[in-house]
Amino acid sequence: MKLEGESLEVGLGERSYEIVVGRGLGEVLRLAIEDLRAADHPVAAVVDEGFASSHPSFVQGVFGDLPIMELVSGETTKSIATLERIWDFLADSGMDRTGRVVVAGGGVTGDAGGFAAASYLRGIDYLQIPTTLLAMVDSSVGGKTGINLGAGKNLVGAFHQPTGVWADLDLLSTLPPGEFSAGMAEVVKYGLLGDLALFEELEKGAGLNPSSPDLARIVRICCETKARIVSEDERETAGTGGRALLNLGHTFAHAIENVAGYGDYLHGEAVALGLTAATRLSELSGFLPKGSVDRVAQTLKRYDLPVVLRTPLPMEALLEAMYKDKKVRSGRLRFVLMEEVGRAITVDEVSMAAVVDSFNVIAANPVADEVSN
Repeated sequence: MKLEGESLEVGLGERSYEIVVGRGLGEVLRLAIEDLRAADHPVAAVVDEGFASSHPSFVQGVFGDLPIMELVSGETTKSIATLERIWDFLADSGMDRTGRVVVAGGGVTGDAGGFAAASYLRGIDYLQIPTTLLAMVDSSVGGKTGINLGAGKNLVGAFHQPTGVWADLDLLSTLPPGEFSAGMAEVVKYGLLGDLALFEELEKGAGLNPSSPDLARIVRICCETKARIVSEDERETAGTGGRALLNLGHTFAHAIENVAGYGDYLHGEAVALGLTAATRLSELSGFLPKGSVDRVAQTLKRYDLPVVLRTPLPMEALLEAMYKDKKVRSGRLRFVLMEEVGRAITVDEVSMAAVVDSFNVIAANPVADEVSN
């Protein structure tokens, strides 16, 4: 599907698609949906309920009389029960294999709605309208869809690329400050893993908010980075580097979310904690100089992100959750570390003592656990 406006491409051959980043994209979206319906494609929408209540004019203007299902915000929505509800909704709306699902919301709605599209009738097309900063710069791009299990985050899912992504920055105007900050954790991540200039701008610049003139450029930089990485390693199969680099901080973050209970931390808050811990692990591994943790933590704090856990979490449970992470290979944890700020690598051999030390950097009450290497 060819989109109008400021766009960039995720190059995947016949499955390539475009990401549009701008403001006031409602009319473009409405016309795109009208074109689909005129070509006899059934269309239905899966929408975050918080977004729907905050932007009723947008929802009515873009979706009109489409069948709409609203999902409750929050990580607990990424469940088998929600998936079943979406499947039933698609069946009731008359969806067939030529149909399109329009998914509008943050990362939770995008992951659940995208996985429903990937699995319903063995796969139908879907379009992404990310409505949070985190979804715009990260989760809406790249085709990772899924739900959580009690054992861990995103353990069930599928690679299923959207046919287009519209990131309308005007939709961020009603985003709670904490949600905007959560998105900034992923922006900082992009700087740390592969763009020193971006990190230094975030570290020293004037800051960002939903109305910042620089926001569109920053979102585009992040999307360009992810589009390039996904185009080179769509299914995260590269032996080193590749798409796995996008997991910087996430091995720690997913363990925190699992042990704290899904929803206790916003995903971006957990990522901020994970980035802090990953920086410490990079120091201990001999890559980053001493003082790097403070540098990264101070940048995260500029955007009101946590760098220390609010309450203690049991170390044994955190380590156990790590070993249930989907990034474990042949029983070994795989970490993304920074060789230097702005350049990341994947590492398979890390001592558990160093991992414990890294968790202790963000612990509410550090402990001196004895863990063998």
